[in-house]
Amino acid sequence: QVQLVESGGGLVQAGGSLRLSCAASGRIFSSRSMGWFRQAPGKEREFVASISWSGGSTSYADSVKGRFTISRDNAKNTVYLQMNSLKPEDTAVYYCAAVKSGSSMWSQNPAVYDYWGQGTQVTVSS
Repeated sequence: QVQLVESGGGLVQAGGSLRLSCAASGRIFSSRSMGWFRQAPGKEREFVASISWSGGSTSYADSVKGRFTISRDNAKNTVYLQMNSLKPEDTAVYYCAAVKSGSSMWSQNPAVYDYWGQGTQVTVSS
């Protein structure tokens, strides 16, 4: 079992930065690829970024490439999302999730993730 708890969301002006954290409980964290998704009101949940179990590989949605950075610290059972140059269209609830054992981190489909956090709100004002 893996339990995920996100933190670090808030209100920020356009052009600002936030760092989200996702703390995981459970022994299997260090063996799982992890990802961040977001969901804006009235829209489907969309992929933001993913990272391999070792942290050696990362993947990003085109909309955030060059602005967001995903990282992890397996000693702390935590995955991070550094968000820079934020835009109003980045406003959403952000979720971290764990990739199913045996599934690929390169898929952007939420169906390959089996554990989800409760989400943290990010609001970017113009």
